[in-house]
Amino acid sequence: MSSLLRFEQDENVSQFFQIHPDNPQSRLIRQAVDIIRKGGVVVYPTDSAYALGCQIGDKNAIERVRRLRNLDKQHNFTLMCCDMSQLGLYAKVDTGTFRLLKAHVPGPYTFILNGTREVPRLLLHEKRRTIGIRVPDHAITLALLAELGEPLMSVSLILPGDDEPMTDPYEIRQRLEHHVDLVIDGGFGNLKASTVINLADEEPEVIRVGCGDPTPFMASA
Repeated sequence: MSSLLRFEQDENVSQFFQIHPDNPQSRLIRQAVDIIRKGGVVVYPTDSAYALGCQIGDKNAIERVRRLRNLDKQHNFTLMCCDMSQLGLYAKVDTGTFRLLKAHVPGPYTFILNGTREVPRLLLHEKRRTIGIRVPDHAITLALLAELGEPLMSVSLILPGDDEPMTDPYEIRQRLEHHVDLVIDGGFGNLKASTVINLADEEPEVIRVGCGDPTPFMASA
């Protein structure tokens, strides 16, 4: 049983939106973003696994996510970005790194990069000042980002005690209905999270193998 269940439960029950994975309903996307802007923590689908998300500058919501995942200060949070242009506002990207990124986004990759001053300090790695950056290829995620107008702070939905991400939105609802504000049902998720590549150092390093093919980055190293 997950250690999450030992947390004090909220009296409120999360909302549950069924959103079409290919043609997201605009009304539900607007409602979901309104929940995020009001400090909500949401579960949403991506092109890899389901994820937990909140507004990037909301300290209380970020701490809720940290507790849900039982994360320490060494964890690299991820910013879900809508495109390369937005990515460049939050991460330091030189010409060589830009070419490497452009060849693999959008897609199921998370890239560890040096953060810019636009990234809230509480999201940066405590020692390395790095941040995870992701440009997803998923209609619901991109619709949320377009409506929000800024990146979404995100971590994969792998709960304490679990080895793999949760995939069934109804099971997610059952386990988290007193711990998050919204669960978005976009169909079954992937059993694997994104592939994580560290591009903050001189040579690329594969940190986690997930949905994205790590081979090009191994060849680059």
